[in-house]
Amino acid sequence: MNDTLDRVAAVLEERKGASADSSYVASLYAKGLNKILEKLGEESIETIIAAKDAVHTGDCSDVIYETADLWFHSLVMLAQLGQHPQAVLDELDRRFGLSGHDEKAARLPSA
Repeated sequence: MNDTLDRVAAVLEERKGASADSSYVASLYAKGLNKILEKLGEESIETIIAAKDAVHTGDCSDVIYETADLWFHSLVMLAQLGQHPQAVLDELDRRFGLSGHDEKAARLPSA
């Protein structure tokens, strides 16, 4: 799995220096973070709708497709912010074996 993320991250980095009319990702970079975040929001909504539809149809193919778009645009956002997908994997590794309740409590300020 890391190989796929590494390959996508490499392409995203390559596109940072490309002209806006040469690729979709380059055009997103040229439009800036707000456009990238807008696309991320759109993909999030589309993923939610696909998941709700899948409950009724039993077909998850649209959920998989939309989740791929959501993940992809998340990776574009991270790249725009100078972050590699490995940072997210490291955070997930850090949380592994930690109760979600305990992890959330550790982030909240003490009363």
